[in-house]
Amino acid sequence: MSHLSERPEKPAVGVPLPHESAYQHVTGTALYTDDLVQRTKDVLHLYPVQVMKARGRITALRTEPALAVPGVVRVLTGADVPGENDAGMKHDEPLFPDEVMFHGHAVAWVLGETLEAARLGAAAVEVELEELPSLVTLQDAMAAESYHGARPLMVHGDIDAGFADSAHVLTGEFQFAGQEHFYLETHAALALVDENEQIFIQSSTQHPSETQEIVSHVLGVPANEITVQCLRMGGGFGGKEMQPHGFAAIAALGAKLTGRPVRFRLNRTQDLTMSGKRHGFHARWKIGFDAEGRIQALDATLVADGGWSLDLSEPVLARALCHIDNTYWIPNARVAGLIAKTNTVSNTAFRGFGGPQGMLVIEDILGRCAPQLGLDPMELRERNFYQPGQGQTTPYGQPVTQAERISTVWQQVQENGGVADRKREIAAFNAAHPHTKRALAITGIKFGISFNLTAFNQGGALVLIYKDGSVLINHGGTEMGQGLHTKMIQVAATTLGIPLHKVRLAPTRTDKVPNTSATAASSGADLNGGAIKNACEQLRERLLQVASSQLGGNASDVRIVEGVARVLGSDKELAWDDLVRTAYFQRVQLSASGYYRTEGLHWDAKSFRGTPFKYFAYGAAATEVEVDGFTGAYRIRRVDIVHDVGESLSPMIDIGQVEGGFVQGAGWLTLEDLRWDTSDGPNRGRLQTQAASTYKLPSFSEMPEEFHVTLLENATEEGAVYGSKAVGEPPLMLAFSVREALRQAAAAFGPAGTSVDLASPATPEAVYWAIEAARGGDAQSSEVPAVASALSHA
Repeated sequence: MSHLSERPEKPAVGVPLPHESAYQHVTGTALYTDDLVQRTKDVLHLYPVQVMKARGRITALRTEPALAVPGVVRVLTGADVPGENDAGMKHDEPLFPDEVMFHGHAVAWVLGETLEAARLGAAAVEVELEELPSLVTLQDAMAAESYHGARPLMVHGDIDAGFADSAHVLTGEFQFAGQEHFYLETHAALALVDENEQIFIQSSTQHPSETQEIVSHVLGVPANEITVQCLRMGGGFGGKEMQPHGFAAIAALGAKLTGRPVRFRLNRTQDLTMSGKRHGFHARWKIGFDAEGRIQALDATLVADGGWSLDLSEPVLARALCHIDNTYWIPNARVAGLIAKTNTVSNTAFRGFGGPQGMLVIEDILGRCAPQLGLDPMELRERNFYQPGQGQTTPYGQPVTQAERISTVWQQVQENGGVADRKREIAAFNAAHPHTKRALAITGIKFGISFNLTAFNQGGALVLIYKDGSVLINHGGTEMGQGLHTKMIQVAATTLGIPLHKVRLAPTRTDKVPNTSATAASSGADLNGGAIKNACEQLRERLLQVASSQLGGNASDVRIVEGVARVLGSDKELAWDDLVRTAYFQRVQLSASGYYRTEGLHWDAKSFRGTPFKYFAYGAAATEVEVDGFTGAYRIRRVDIVHDVGESLSPMIDIGQVEGGFVQGAGWLTLEDLRWDTSDGPNRGRLQTQAASTYKLPSFSEMPEEFHVTLLENATEEGAVYGSKAVGEPPLMLAFSVREALRQAAAAFGPAGTSVDLASPATPEAVYWAIEAARGGDAQSSEVPAVASALSHA
């Protein structure tokens, strides 16, 4: 076992613990960024001047009427920016634009003594606009060939030979929607300036170091004059990886110009209309199967809806291409990617970061093709799994390690869920119920863990031991409710060999741990856990030397377990507090800076080849649904999941992440339906789903009636901290099983072998139209009925 993954005696990791802030969450005492306003004196409030047109050139901006509003202190415009008027890493996101690029684009910001004064001031600002043609939908952009950013191409094997060897070649198109993050806490920041003109920013951000960097550019000052702190976030899901930077920069600019604290917080409607979402995609595909239903070739083009600026669209698209194979061996592939430029909000990171979009394409293909090949969808999927010991690589050239886990979780979820018996029960139910149908589908996942950009795969930490034996840890990861801080406390206590109550965690700050990566890509525990372990190991080695001088024997024979140091084979012991005090008087350093970098990564973006991921996380889900044939309404009767988190750092946290990720994925695939006004009227480009009243989020009524989650056992990951694996993003893709079950239930209203196309999101309306197509024969039926009997003997 590797040094990184090996666990000591009586570790604090692996113990099921509640979230470290759970008590504060449920009692309402947990503070979030905007709560700090009440503790800050003389705060000014920001309000945006939004232009409600999809696109247009600003011909006049008159701020004088706003200054006449009582309580308005200042109006911020591009003329006030001392540095670079840009909030993006691609230099394509002006903070104060000359051209409106989407409906609701903010062109100026008003500072007021109260939020109401700022709001009235913003309403008084006069903006004249020369309207320009706009592209609102993905189809608009594709028709106009409006693209921006990189155009990656992934090629593997020989697709011409693959199609020539295929017994069956099928083609299709698929367009699926984006998703709103709908975090409970909207974007927020609080900026203060001190007597030395240094800026301190409290920000609800997943990437404090990049927030610091953008503010530095905007203000035209070095990064050491800016400190960014993230206390905690009320949800992030990727929506706070890039987009908080510009908002924090506006607050910082206001503070620098007025000398007073500036508070920024979007209300829910502003957050929905101004911030980016998950990228919707369009896919066009052609796939070839041999006579036994095994994939021979895939040719596909994926188009991501990037919105008006690039943001993170390029790496999102890259990850989509890298995950189009999911759990399936595709010997010959050609997959191209494009980013559409539309006049909507700039789409951004969202849990899974393009991986779900790529994986959804292949799962949709197999779900549609299985009936046409005369195969049960479970059988078709199983026949195409990566196989261990075959030397198989992904289409981008990375060997698939632990491929046996694909089949392991697949078999376990069938056993746990009694799938074989239930499928027989479902067949009997469907035969007896002409107007209600049930279906059970299983889908698996293989999700790569690491940032595609190799440089981001590093983490830092600062660990301080005080004279009384208490420990304070700082790390570069941010807490958005996912339990990262809980795991980091467990890692520190385990490495030092002390009880959990001895360890406290400080908020994430750029002046404690610099140059950190975003808490994203499911890498928070891997990177920051590795850094904390490294810092604690440095401290433990120093303390072992001190303990050996007090207890006798060699330092290598000293063990610190549950806060007591002992020498192997001896009854002598030294309590942790006494050991620390002794070390202080011996002038032993009791602080350490830790660092971790993920080894073994390589990625060539131009050739689209390499080993971008440290390892893969695996999982499988079995979902049973019941569908009403009159309305398309459905309910999720039961979900069984087996998920691979390695050897869990914190099982209660991980099970919560699996459950939450699955439900969020089910929301994306079945409920959450983003709509824009696509008419040529005055509201063209307006987001029509601006609130929870028009944007359907998962609620208790959509939860599975039975929900069983099992973490894969004996699954230690040699390459990660204490044998664990990432858990944040992978479970979201387990929700593919919901959509596939709905497809099969809709098809059950038609003749055997019916293949239905199903929109995404598969709302009750979409399911109803799929049912109607199946009933009316509009859906495709099996084109090769002989394949099923031939394959049954394969």
